[in-house]
Amino acid sequence: MSINRWKVHAVSAGARLAIEECQHQFRSARWNCSITPENPDNIFGGVMLVNSREAAFVYAISAAGVAYSVTRACSRGELTDCSCDNRVRTRHPNNWQWGGCSEDIHFGEKFSREWSDSGEEPVKEGVLHGPKGLAGQLMRKHDSEAGRRAVRSRMQRVCKCHGMSGSCSVRVCWRKLPAFRVAGAALAALHEGAALVRLAQRGGRRPARLRPARPDLKRPNKTDLVYLEDSPDYCEKNITLGIPGTRGRICNRTSLGLDGCRLLCCGRGYQTRVRDVTEKCNCRFVWCCHVKCELCRHKREEHVCN
Repeated sequence: MSINRWKVHAVSAGARLAIEECQHQFRSARWNCSITPENPDNIFGGVMLVNSREAAFVYAISAAGVAYSVTRACSRGELTDCSCDNRVRTRHPNNWQWGGCSEDIHFGEKFSREWSDSGEEPVKEGVLHGPKGLAGQLMRKHDSEAGRRAVRSRMQRVCKCHGMSGSCSVRVCWRKLPAFRVAGAALAALHEGAALVRLAQRGGRRPARLRPARPDLKRPNKTDLVYLEDSPDYCEKNITLGIPGTRGRICNRTSLGLDGCRLLCCGRGYQTRVRDVTEKCNCRFVWCCHVKCELCRHKREEHVCN
């Protein structure tokens, strides 16, 4: 496999990672990160036509996924133009030393940034708003960078002891990527507190910037997610935007959270049904080397949104 094909493979792996994490984080919400595989150019569908906080999360998690996947490919030796991060070795800690293979998140970020920017179309003169307008591009750049920072800021230092009889006379450390779930959870929390912004055009040659939509709102920093428009209604089916709605979704009758029937069903109520379910049970390990299970049948109560 050539270098270019390896890079395509790494980007594809990052995209899959982003989709899986998005669907995990929003599995109980009205918008459950549904995708449209039949449209490979925009698998998240018409939701991305609205510069909402959900679009902000998609930009962030996608950029984070590519940066993460490429960084991991570097440390595995799958890409020839990157390897381990040797820059950390220039730092001189007191009671331990750098060693091993520190994963090069800086290369992953750089690649993710170039990949993200390469998919942007030039802004047509006078087009300021909408997904392809100037405001939308500034939002995408900001949120993509926030996604990459969510990974970099959570890099972990891992150490291993060396010495006679476990004396740990020498401690060797290196930097390692966090579990992607950690970055995904952080971005999901930022989605909840995303900042509503607007395009502020400045005079002269100074570039336009995104500013808080109202004076009473906090100015977002580089790690915050930003959005320009309110979210669409995810309660009802919207063919244009590819929103399936929440009718038929299974809800939790006793929960007060997003997965609860009151919120998920949008006040329409729910129906209760009982199904016969067959599942593996009473599993035990059989030497050697497999697990043997019985099949048990039981009734399961489910609550489904009207």
